[in-house]
Amino acid sequence: MRPHHQAALALLALAAPSTVNAQCDRWQQRVRYDMAVELDPATHRFTGSATLGYANNSPDTLHELFFHLYFNAFRPGSEMDVRSRTIADPDPRVGDRIAALKPDEMGELRVERMMQNGKPVTLEHQGTVLRATLAQPLLPGRSTTLAYAFNGQVPVQIRRTGRDNAEGVAYSMSQWYPKLAEYDQRGWHAIPYVGREFHGVWGDINVQITLDSAYTIAATGVLQNPEQIGHGYPSKKPVKRPAGSKLTWRFMAKDVHDFAWAADKDYTHTVREMADGPVIHCFYKADPELEAVWKQLPEQMEKSFRFMNEHFGKYPWPQYSFVQGGDGGMEYPMLTLITGKRRIGSLVGVSVHESVHSWFYGVLASNEGRFAWMDEGMTEYASSKVMQHLYGGDGDPHASAIDGYLGLAASGKQEPPRVHADHFITNAAYGATAYSFGEMLVHQLSSVVGEKTLAQGLLRYYDACKFKHPEPIDLELALEKQSSMELDWYFDEWLNTTRALDYSIAEILQVGDSLRVTLKREGEMLMPVDFALLLRDGREQYFHVPLSLARGSKTAASDREAFVVLPSWQWTDPTYTFSVKGDITFVAAATLDPLQRTADKDRSNDAVVLPEGARGLARP
Repeated sequence: MRPHHQAALALLALAAPSTVNAQCDRWQQRVRYDMAVELDPATHRFTGSATLGYANNSPDTLHELFFHLYFNAFRPGSEMDVRSRTIADPDPRVGDRIAALKPDEMGELRVERMMQNGKPVTLEHQGTVLRATLAQPLLPGRSTTLAYAFNGQVPVQIRRTGRDNAEGVAYSMSQWYPKLAEYDQRGWHAIPYVGREFHGVWGDINVQITLDSAYTIAATGVLQNPEQIGHGYPSKKPVKRPAGSKLTWRFMAKDVHDFAWAADKDYTHTVREMADGPVIHCFYKADPELEAVWKQLPEQMEKSFRFMNEHFGKYPWPQYSFVQGGDGGMEYPMLTLITGKRRIGSLVGVSVHESVHSWFYGVLASNEGRFAWMDEGMTEYASSKVMQHLYGGDGDPHASAIDGYLGLAASGKQEPPRVHADHFITNAAYGATAYSFGEMLVHQLSSVVGEKTLAQGLLRYYDACKFKHPEPIDLELALEKQSSMELDWYFDEWLNTTRALDYSIAEILQVGDSLRVTLKREGEMLMPVDFALLLRDGREQYFHVPLSLARGSKTAASDREAFVVLPSWQWTDPTYTFSVKGDITFVAAATLDPLQRTADKDRSNDAVVLPEGARGLARP
């Protein structure tokens, strides 16, 4: 059947399934795309037709829809071009390259006509956004069908997408089609594209791609006609075609919010089956040097997927593709585009990061613009654990994230993490906030709720919120339920402010038969405190001081080290004093945050060394 017939028959299935009394259960829209596109390699232009089924599960009547037209960012004078040339620290991959594009090198994406149930829709192109005023309002709980034609030009590869990348890959086709914007409780998210984050509507996507048969295509979804294709896909017999002939590839992807593909005449295509995981596909340029490295990748990625499935939740799709293309590394549903001329350590590192995005960008799919740290930061957190699993090491895999955050805080460029990703004043502040701060924020919770409880809470979060576009409150609630603590103070302060964390040891004295310890809050940020005494015989004693606002404490079995829970630190008090039975002469040193899991900005006041025979120590 033709795409628009398929969509019409499937429209009744668009409504999202409902569950009762489950976390993360906000209403969400649902979409189904049936698209057919043909690309002409001689002109780098493409034409397409689509039928879109859209279910309005909101309580609102919609009079208009918005679509993203990302390829229009690659035109001189676009918002991405101006932003790239005027920001204080331009991305060197972009800089002024868009401004220098010639007409046959620019990007373009236009919708020529759109019909709603046979009636014309009014279209207004606004750069990288299309406003579509409906012929008939879309009522709450109802669905509609749109049929439209589109065409465009593939730009020279500059950022993530385009043709003829630096490694010679012909086409990296991401953000290439008119993509429906998300509508949620905050309304439309028709965000102009300036080269940062994405957000989309859950749905099913069927795509037919027609291209010169000499090209091999890698794409989101599962190929539906492998017996006709060949090109490394299973087929009953070798497929031979005359030069210049065309071939149509059919891909289907379920429960995704985007669709990307890549094509090249010289791709080598390999497949690795996993017994209890996705089929791993690799596409890379035919080159002896590349082959020697890329042949090692599938085994490492199988280990990565197994670790992620066990520790962060089950990957839900049947396959995943690692594809040479793009300009570095970028995640898409069931696929990543990565530059491929790397040593094995670098190739594994970028492949781990981009595939781990499948859990946070792919399955959870928070609004990356509003909460970039929920995607990039949580991906970095999990990736750090995967890399330690693959390569070993006893050190803290998240230490660099704390250093990165502290470097940002000391730079004077720090902005509250709630700032929209597109509106950070500098690229440096955005990058450090999305990546380092995000990883640090999650890792630091291990000192609040305990490492074991954090791991269990993250699994709970994934199970409760998969395919539901969670927000920070959902992560907070999952961890509160797992830990039986209140954590609103933690998320409120770290996400809404740029306050500094700094605690110190103010005094240790022998008083009678006990050690009296006084701690002081030097910075504005509130946190519970871990404290350790190092005894002269080499033993360590760990203590935990809860914060009164948490209304509880991490439990004894929740962390890697056994510890004694002390009375809570009243949050309004600048100092906290407690006593421990013992003789100070047996104590060699005392340390705050002994596992160094918090972003305390001044480590110099976190530890004291007690000389032999000392009866106490007090800081001025």
